[in-house]
Amino acid sequence: MSNLPGPDAAVTTTDFPLPLFLRGKVRDTYELGNRLLLVATDRLSAFDVVLPSGIPGRGEVLNHLSAFWFERTRDLLPNHFITTDPAVFPFDTSGWPPEERAKLAGRTMLVRRTRRIDIECVVRGYLSGSAWADYRQSGGQEALGVALPAGLVESQELPEPIFTPTTKAATGHDEPISFARLIMLAGAEMAEALRAASLQIYREAAAYARARGIIIADTKMEFGRLDDQLILIDELLTPDSSRFWDAARYAPGGPQPSFDKQYVRDWLTASGWDRESPPPVLPAEVIARTAALYREAYTRLTGETLITPLPK
Repeated sequence: MSNLPGPDAAVTTTDFPLPLFLRGKVRDTYELGNRLLLVATDRLSAFDVVLPSGIPGRGEVLNHLSAFWFERTRDLLPNHFITTDPAVFPFDTSGWPPEERAKLAGRTMLVRRTRRIDIECVVRGYLSGSAWADYRQSGGQEALGVALPAGLVESQELPEPIFTPTTKAATGHDEPISFARLIMLAGAEMAEALRAASLQIYREAAAYARARGIIIADTKMEFGRLDDQLILIDELLTPDSSRFWDAARYAPGGPQPSFDKQYVRDWLTASGWDRESPPPVLPAEVIARTAALYREAYTRLTGETLITPLPK
């Protein structure tokens, strides 16, 4: 059983007295020589924009769920994960401000430092999101450059999972690329290795999740190099990087209820936000519902229960 901090205020930033390596959309990363400290904040991004509203406790779900999957997939491919236990982190926190020291528990992960491969490796087992939109635009012939059978409907399971990589944008939107383009960017051998590893990890994780009542419709992964070895990095199979559906309610032919931030995306779309102007503040009920969905996905997949009260 995991015990998360209270929901009174989302942790949307950190100010650890360590060298800051990167402040991303969701994570703050600190530099520790040949290691990094990843901090999963409660910031929430949608449509590649950080929203003004955080989701209390969300960072802990992302952190613990990534650690869970890194451990489960370690035999498939090495990864950068070392520990989430602050007691063995290689730095002294005795002089830290109490409010910063409190942020270490639950939301931090010590990892090995690698050379990141600047590609998002996306695997799709179901026809949804941008793949469905592209399939319709192609007249039912392909999705994101991958040929598909005619007559598929929204959210339908694909005959085989497909690999649809994108660019890794520091700001703005990631853009889909063809496998041929990936070969040009990364080389044929690396492109094949990325595709094979991504598909294998997806298949193993999707089978595990399906047995626990969750469909992983699609997910994205990131990889790095450690010496000459391909390493799985960043986060893995979380509600941020994946589309989770309730298997008991699955009905192809339209959108599916999700355990991920699709609930927030749907609200933003319905709000009329143009995705260019500053995003609106999320209502309290959307924050609470999103927190509950993240926690339910975590519980179903890991068997653990997060006992912190939900946001009011």
